[in-house]
Amino acid sequence: MNFELEYNSERPLMIIPEYGRHIQKLVDHCLALESKEERNTMAKAIVDVMGNLQPHLRDVPDFKHKLWDQLFIMSDFKLDAESPYGMPSKEELQEKPEGLPYPKSASRYRYYGNNIQTMIDVALTWEEGEKRDALVFVVANHMKKCYLNWNKDTVDDAVIFKHLLDLSDGKLDLTNSEDKLSESKNLLRKRTSQQGNKGKTHSNTNRNTSNRSSHTNRKR
Repeated sequence: MNFELEYNSERPLMIIPEYGRHIQKLVDHCLALESKEERNTMAKAIVDVMGNLQPHLRDVPDFKHKLWDQLFIMSDFKLDAESPYGMPSKEELQEKPEGLPYPKSASRYRYYGNNIQTMIDVALTWEEGEKRDALVFVVANHMKKCYLNWNKDTVDDAVIFKHLLDLSDGKLDLTNSEDKLSESKNLLRKRTSQQGNKGKTHSNTNRNTSNRSSHTNRKR
Protein backbone atom coordinates (compact mmCIF):
# COMPACT_ATOMS: atom_id res chain seq x y z
CA MET A 1 0.00 0.00 0.00
CA ASN A 2 1.27 3.44 -0.92
CA PHE A 3 0.50 6.42 1.30
CA GLU A 4 0.93 9.99 0.13
CA LEU A 5 2.31 11.76 3.18
CA GLU A 6 2.15 15.55 3.31
CA TYR A 7 4.87 17.22 5.34
CA ASN A 8 4.57 20.70 6.85
CA SER A 9 7.79 21.70 5.11
CA GLU A 10 6.07 21.11 1.78
CA ARG A 11 2.89 22.99 2.68
CA PRO A 12 2.41 26.72 2.15
CA LEU A 13 2.91 28.94 5.18
CA MET A 14 -0.24 29.82 7.11
CA ILE A 15 -0.94 33.51 7.51
CA ILE A 16 -2.58 33.11 10.95
CA PRO A 17 -1.37 29.77 12.40
CA GLU A 18 -3.60 30.04 15.50
CA TYR A 19 -6.62 28.80 13.57
CA GLY A 20 -4.89 25.75 12.12
CA ARG A 21 -4.51 24.48 8.58
CA HIS A 22 -8.10 23.22 8.26
CA ILE A 23 -9.49 26.75 8.60
CA GLN A 24 -6.95 27.96 6.05
CA LYS A 25 -8.12 25.25 3.63
CA LEU A 26 -11.72 26.35 4.18
CA VAL A 27 -10.73 29.91 3.33
CA ASP A 28 -8.94 28.71 0.18
CA HIS A 29 -12.01 26.71 -0.81
CA CYS A 30 -14.22 29.76 -0.25
CA LEU A 31 -11.96 31.72 -2.59
CA ALA A 32 -12.46 29.11 -5.31
CA LEU A 33 -16.26 29.27 -5.24
CA GLU A 34 -17.65 30.92 -8.36
CA SER A 35 -20.95 32.17 -6.96
CA LYS A 36 -20.78 35.21 -4.70
CA GLU A 37 -23.84 34.02 -2.84
CA GLU A 38 -22.06 30.77 -2.00
CA ARG A 39 -18.96 32.69 -0.90
CA ASN A 40 -21.04 34.89 1.39
CA THR A 41 -22.71 31.87 2.98
CA MET A 42 -19.44 30.02 3.49
CA ALA A 43 -17.65 33.12 4.76
CA LYS A 44 -20.25 33.55 7.51
CA ALA A 45 -19.90 29.87 8.43
CA ILE A 46 -16.10 30.19 8.62
CA VAL A 47 -16.39 33.23 10.90
CA ASP A 48 -18.69 31.25 13.24
CA VAL A 49 -16.18 28.39 13.40
CA MET A 50 -13.33 30.83 14.04
CA GLY A 51 -15.30 32.30 16.93
CA ASN A 52 -15.73 28.85 18.47
CA LEU A 53 -11.99 28.18 18.15
CA GLN A 54 -11.11 31.46 19.85
CA PRO A 55 -13.63 31.81 22.72
CA HIS A 56 -11.46 34.39 24.52
CA LEU A 57 -12.24 36.84 21.72
CA ARG A 58 -15.84 37.04 22.97
CA ASP A 59 -14.60 39.35 25.73
CA VAL A 60 -13.00 41.67 23.17
CA PRO A 61 -15.16 44.59 22.00
CA ASP A 62 -16.39 44.08 18.41
CA PHE A 63 -14.97 40.55 18.34
CA LYS A 64 -17.06 39.79 15.23
CA HIS A 65 -15.35 42.65 13.46
CA LYS A 66 -11.98 41.20 14.45
CA LEU A 67 -12.93 37.76 13.10
CA TRP A 68 -14.04 39.19 9.75
CA ASP A 69 -10.80 41.15 9.46
CA GLN A 70 -8.80 38.00 10.17
CA LEU A 71 -10.79 36.13 7.51
CA PHE A 72 -9.81 38.69 4.87
CA ILE A 73 -6.21 38.62 6.08
CA MET A 74 -6.10 34.81 5.74
CA SER A 75 -7.40 35.17 2.17
CA ASP A 76 -4.59 37.66 1.40
CA PHE A 77 -7.35 40.26 0.83
CA LYS A 78 -8.55 38.35 -2.25
CA LEU A 79 -11.91 37.14 -0.90
CA ASP A 80 -14.85 38.78 -2.67
CA ALA A 81 -17.52 38.47 0.00
CA GLU A 82 -19.87 40.87 1.74
CA SER A 83 -18.80 41.72 5.25
CA PRO A 84 -20.96 43.74 7.67
CA TYR A 85 -17.81 45.76 8.48
CA GLY A 86 -16.21 46.11 5.05
CA MET A 87 -12.85 44.80 3.91
CA PRO A 88 -9.79 46.13 5.77
CA SER A 89 -7.01 47.85 3.86
CA LYS A 90 -3.81 45.89 3.30
CA GLU A 91 -1.76 49.09 3.27
CA GLU A 92 -3.25 50.20 6.59
CA LEU A 93 -2.47 46.81 8.13
CA GLN A 94 1.17 46.93 7.01
CA GLU A 95 1.66 50.55 8.07
CA LYS A 96 4.16 50.96 10.88
CA PRO A 97 2.89 52.59 14.07
CA GLU A 98 4.25 55.94 15.14
CA GLY A 99 7.00 55.91 17.71
CA LEU A 100 6.14 56.69 21.32
CA PRO A 101 7.89 59.74 22.74
CA TYR A 102 9.97 59.38 25.88
CA PRO A 103 8.74 61.18 29.02
CA LYS A 104 9.96 64.76 29.16
CA SER A 105 11.06 64.45 32.77
CA ALA A 106 13.08 61.29 32.27
CA SER A 107 16.42 63.13 32.47
CA ARG A 108 15.53 65.58 35.28
CA TYR A 109 14.95 64.57 38.90
CA ARG A 110 13.86 60.99 38.22
CA TYR A 111 13.13 60.40 41.90
CA TYR A 112 10.02 62.59 41.58
CA GLY A 113 8.46 60.39 38.89
CA ASN A 114 6.25 61.34 35.96
CA ASN A 115 3.16 61.87 38.13
CA ILE A 116 4.72 64.95 39.71
CA GLN A 117 5.31 66.45 36.26
CA THR A 118 1.68 65.70 35.36
CA MET A 119 0.47 67.42 38.53
CA ILE A 120 2.62 70.47 37.75
CA ASP A 121 1.25 70.63 34.21
CA VAL A 122 -2.30 70.50 35.58
CA ALA A 123 -1.55 73.27 38.08
CA LEU A 124 -0.28 75.47 35.24
CA THR A 125 -3.66 75.19 33.51
CA TRP A 126 -5.54 76.57 36.53
CA GLU A 127 -6.29 80.25 36.90
CA GLU A 128 -4.17 82.13 39.40
CA GLY A 129 -5.78 82.32 42.81
CA GLU A 130 -6.11 80.60 46.16
CA LYS A 131 -7.06 77.21 44.68
CA ARG A 132 -4.02 77.16 42.43
CA ASP A 133 -1.74 78.28 45.26
CA ALA A 134 -3.12 75.49 47.47
CA LEU A 135 -2.58 72.92 44.71
CA VAL A 136 0.99 74.09 44.12
CA PHE A 137 1.71 73.83 47.85
CA VAL A 138 0.33 70.26 47.91
CA VAL A 139 2.52 69.37 44.93
CA ALA A 140 5.57 70.80 46.70
CA ASN A 141 4.81 68.73 49.81
CA HIS A 142 4.47 65.61 47.70
CA MET A 143 7.77 66.43 45.99
CA LYS A 144 9.42 66.64 49.40
CA LYS A 145 8.01 63.26 50.36
CA CYS A 146 9.29 61.72 47.11
CA TYR A 147 12.70 63.29 47.71
CA LEU A 148 12.87 61.77 51.18
CA ASN A 149 11.97 58.35 49.79
CA TRP A 150 15.02 58.67 47.55
CA ASN A 151 17.43 60.43 49.94
CA LYS A 152 16.07 59.11 53.28
CA ASP A 153 17.41 62.20 55.02
CA THR A 154 16.37 65.77 55.66
CA VAL A 155 16.00 68.24 52.81
CA ASP A 156 15.72 72.01 52.83
CA ASP A 157 12.54 73.56 51.44
CA ALA A 158 14.62 75.83 49.21
CA VAL A 159 15.81 72.73 47.29
CA ILE A 160 12.23 71.63 46.67
CA PHE A 161 11.19 75.12 45.58
CA LYS A 162 14.14 75.29 43.19
CA HIS A 163 13.21 71.93 41.64
CA LEU A 164 9.57 73.03 41.36
CA LEU A 165 10.65 76.20 39.58
CA ASP A 166 12.78 74.16 37.19
CA LEU A 167 10.12 71.54 36.42
CA SER A 168 7.53 74.25 35.76
CA ASP A 169 9.89 76.14 33.43
CA GLY A 170 10.00 79.09 35.83
CA LYS A 171 6.21 79.49 36.07
CA LEU A 172 5.64 78.22 39.64
CA ASP A 173 7.87 80.21 41.97
CA LEU A 174 7.73 79.57 45.73
CA THR A 175 11.29 80.65 46.45
CA ASN A 176 10.11 83.80 48.24
CA SER A 177 7.18 82.12 49.99
CA GLU A 178 6.92 82.43 53.77
CA ASP A 179 4.96 79.17 54.03
CA LYS A 180 6.85 76.13 55.22
CA LEU A 181 6.46 72.61 53.93
CA SER A 182 5.79 69.68 56.24
CA GLU A 183 8.65 68.74 58.53
CA SER A 184 10.90 65.98 57.22
CA LYS A 185 10.59 64.05 60.47
CA ASN A 186 6.79 64.05 60.15
CA LEU A 187 6.95 62.72 56.60
CA LEU A 188 9.48 60.09 57.65
CA ARG A 189 7.34 59.16 60.67
CA LYS A 190 4.30 58.64 58.43
CA ARG A 191 6.30 56.39 56.15
CA THR A 192 7.66 54.40 59.11
CA SER A 193 4.20 54.01 60.65
CA GLN A 194 2.78 52.78 57.35
CA GLN A 195 5.54 50.20 57.06
CA GLY A 196 4.93 49.16 60.66
CA ASN A 197 1.22 48.70 60.04
CA LYS A 198 2.02 46.49 57.06
CA GLY A 199 4.33 44.41 59.23
CA LYS A 200 1.67 44.09 61.96
CA THR A 201 -0.93 43.01 59.43
CA HIS A 202 1.45 40.37 58.07
CA SER A 203 2.29 39.08 61.57
CA ASN A 204 -1.39 39.00 62.54
CA THR A 205 -2.18 37.01 59.43
CA ASN A 206 0.56 34.49 60.26
CA ARG A 207 -0.65 34.27 63.86
CA ASN A 208 -4.25 33.63 62.77
CA THR A 209 -3.07 31.00 60.33
CA SER A 210 -1.03 29.20 62.99
CA ASN A 211 -3.98 29.35 65.43
CA ARG A 212 -6.29 27.78 62.86
CA SER A 213 -3.72 25.08 62.17
CA SER A 214 -3.29 24.22 65.85
CA HIS A 215 -7.06 24.20 66.35
CA THR A 216 -7.46 21.80 63.44
CA ASN A 217 -4.74 19.52 64.82
CA ARG A 218 -6.43 19.40 68.23
CA LYS A 219 -9.67 18.33 66.57
CA ARG A 220 -7.86 15.49 64.83
